[in-house]
Amino acid sequence: MTRRPFLFSLLAAASVSSTTAMAADPWITFEGVDGPGKGKHVVLISGDEEYRSEEAMPMMARLLSEKHGFKTTVLFSVDAEGKVDPNNQQSLTNPAALDSADAVILMVRFRGWPDDAMGHFANFFKAGKPIIALRTSTHAFSLPKESAYAKYTWNGGGEWKGGFGEQVLGETWISHWGNHMKEATRGVIEPSAKDNPVLRGIESVFGDTDVYEAHPPKDATILLRGTVLKGMHPADGPAVYSKKTAAGVEQDVNTPAMPVAWTREYKNETGATNRILTTTMGSATDLADEALRRLLINGVYWGLKMDVPAKADAALTWTYKPSDYKGNGFKKGLTPAEFAPAK
Repeated sequence: MTRRPFLFSLLAAASVSSTTAMAADPWITFEGVDGPGKGKHVVLISGDEEYRSEEAMPMMARLLSEKHGFKTTVLFSVDAEGKVDPNNQQSLTNPAALDSADAVILMVRFRGWPDDAMGHFANFFKAGKPIIALRTSTHAFSLPKESAYAKYTWNGGGEWKGGFGEQVLGETWISHWGNHMKEATRGVIEPSAKDNPVLRGIESVFGDTDVYEAHPPKDATILLRGTVLKGMHPADGPAVYSKKTAAGVEQDVNTPAMPVAWTREYKNETGATNRILTTTMGSATDLADEALRRLLINGVYWGLKMDVPAKADAALTWTYKPSDYKGNGFKKGLTPAEFAPAK
């Protein structure tokens, strides 16, 4: 009897690993083990130039499959040779995967996908399916004016003020509120949200990225506020200084602290309602924090109207050593399959 848990873990790991997409495919798929998410498909989209989403999204994909049973697919930006290149803002591998997606985890910035790829994303969105959006996804798209989806552009000034970020996710890009690469973030639970299911099993979170300025709409439920820290370590105390918001209001940088995670339910143009979880945290290094990983997992359950676990398993069974975030700092010359977490 004592060998059964060990044997099960081996079989589960083998099931996940053996279903990873072939190296020739410019995406990664994990079929998932038996679990609450069995029969549900989560698509994770990477594509940013700085925060190493090409490392974070495969990690989250394996975690959701190995621990929770979801089928997961990770999409990438690649170059003409099929090597991962976040600077190719027009690239999205296998957008047709979105046609079978039940939920999306989005970590992108300034994407200029062609209309056929945007069409798959727009159809997913208009179907009223949940979106978990990280960090730079507040400014996800930068599309040409002639695009059929130009309104999604973050600074287009057209039909959607602030683009997809402001209209759907609840905020667009404004500014670095904490000092970039110098002041980390401690995410503190908003007292009114302490019993929110998305926060189950979470006391606080830490990330070494800085707080963004963010002002979610009144229909948003703020989950976490981000204390700007004096330095880059979890033990650092709160920063003490004041600055002006984009609206010109002078305030202490932590009074009140900016929201760093919120939910909302957005009724889209078809009349369908999307459940949205947005966090301005979410670099690959931020996601070394187990509590932040749990927030995303909880968001998937909540978005799909599934029972959120009391304390979702967010522990990793493999070594995760994410690269530091910096512009153009991705590991060059690697295929998507080479970003799959080690067996």
